[in-house]
Amino acid sequence: MEHYGLLGIIPPLIAIVLALITKEVIISLTIGVISGTLIIANGNLFEAIVLFTDKVADMASDSWNIRILLFCALLGAFVSLLSKTGATTAFGIWASRYLKTKKSLLVFTWFFGLLIFIDDYFNSLSVGTVMRPAFDEKKISRAKLAYVLDSTAAPVCILAPISTWVVTVMSYIRDSNGFSDLSISEFEFFLKMIPYSIYPILALFFVLLISLFFKDFGPMRRSELDAERGILFNRELYGDCPGDLEVLSNNKAKWYDMIIAILVLILSCTIMFPVTTYLGMIGEDGVNNFADAFRSSSVIDALLNADAAAALFYGAIISIIIMYIYYLCRRLLDIKTAGHSIMEGIKSMVPALVVLVLAWTIGNVIKSSPEDSGLGLGAFLSETVSGGNFPHWILPVVAYILGGVIAFSTGTSWGTFAILIPIIIPITTGFAEGQGIVGSDLINILLINVGAVVSGAVFGDHCSPISDTTILSSTGSNCPLLEHVATQIPYAVLVAIASLFGILIAGITSNPFLSLIIGFILMCVFALLAPKFYSSYDRVE
Repeated sequence: MEHYGLLGIIPPLIAIVLALITKEVIISLTIGVISGTLIIANGNLFEAIVLFTDKVADMASDSWNIRILLFCALLGAFVSLLSKTGATTAFGIWASRYLKTKKSLLVFTWFFGLLIFIDDYFNSLSVGTVMRPAFDEKKISRAKLAYVLDSTAAPVCILAPISTWVVTVMSYIRDSNGFSDLSISEFEFFLKMIPYSIYPILALFFVLLISLFFKDFGPMRRSELDAERGILFNRELYGDCPGDLEVLSNNKAKWYDMIIAILVLILSCTIMFPVTTYLGMIGEDGVNNFADAFRSSSVIDALLNADAAAALFYGAIISIIIMYIYYLCRRLLDIKTAGHSIMEGIKSMVPALVVLVLAWTIGNVIKSSPEDSGLGLGAFLSETVSGGNFPHWILPVVAYILGGVIAFSTGTSWGTFAILIPIIIPITTGFAEGQGIVGSDLINILLINVGAVVSGAVFGDHCSPISDTTILSSTGSNCPLLEHVATQIPYAVLVAIASLFGILIAGITSNPFLSLIIGFILMCVFALLAPKFYSSYDRVE
């Protein structure tokens, strides 16, 4: 038996439905996994629970997976270590001295958000708390600050090769049924997928455009008009602010203390990518040492064939060691405070690590063959669609819409990645192979569909009032949550509609750059027309 047929749909379906109803991704994924092990165990609950624990242990102990888990934990420690020094506050104070206009302040905050690409939580909180006083001084609404924060959090993290988001996506891609047969590394796949991540790219550009050229519209227009009169947020309409976060400051901290930390992390991880390839070559085909390996392969080839999990893990360790010593030498932290901040950072990543492990587990249950205690869903889907005539170009649109709905309802992109990526890859493979599409053309179609899932998930997360990044952006800007959601949704939906057309073009033409150009043009047209549609918000009552 190669698969369990339609029964293989049950675990992901249960996970999706429960996530939509309960808004609890961890519980939904857990029940989804157990439903799968119940099917495999023929209804024996005890055997199903034992199989569940074995699967979780196998996923958590896999050498690739454990490095991803450790990297995420260490990145949390790195972020916490950086925030405790007061370096971000020093950087913001230094930069605000040179920002004389509203536009320059908005553009700098956008750029600041691009710079903090390693983690979305750190992005929203650090940039928000640092830039809020400058926004208040220039009479820019708290809602506008929250929008800039939210639009440079998840969209940046999903595009940067070094972030918690990217390693998460790579892990789901790597473990999806059929991916190992494509002769491409998960890191190279991710790099090639970036141009197909249409919504995150357009969302970043829209922040810049609305800051420099286009008029605000909708509820944001009302908030901006109120801010010009000194009303930075509308307590009467949207309720109170979530409360000020503690702004960590240190008179000894300088602006370059943050820049150095970011550069150390980038350089450490980047250098370790080709290094892992060279290390893996030692002992093979007459390669006796690192120098032999370096001479036998170009840096570009070594970069593309790197062990991403190992490289990021090594880079995170090196970065923490360097910055730990640096901050102690600079006396920005003492040994006790530094150690405490590292532990706090690791603890903050525990919920994300649990989601990762459960996502890997449900992916393993649904994709593995019955011989490997799985349901063989990938084999069933491929077999079902292999002879069909369904047009493959419509799949990206479906994946995009479904990703948006799930992420909006659950408030999490990561949970959406976990649910949809292991499903969309075998479905896409089946459709493509059924129409004789193989090789590089198959990889290109997979890039389009996974990019569509990523775009939909980021859009849904961007709009969701229960999303962590939405809440933290509201908190970081000290803006009422409901005002942030109400003012942001029209902007996000405008970009999402333009992205939908771009994704449709990508499915038809397989050309990411044409898709981005069309999406960008439509986004600009919509932005020009939107103020007329929302003309009633030009009046201040």
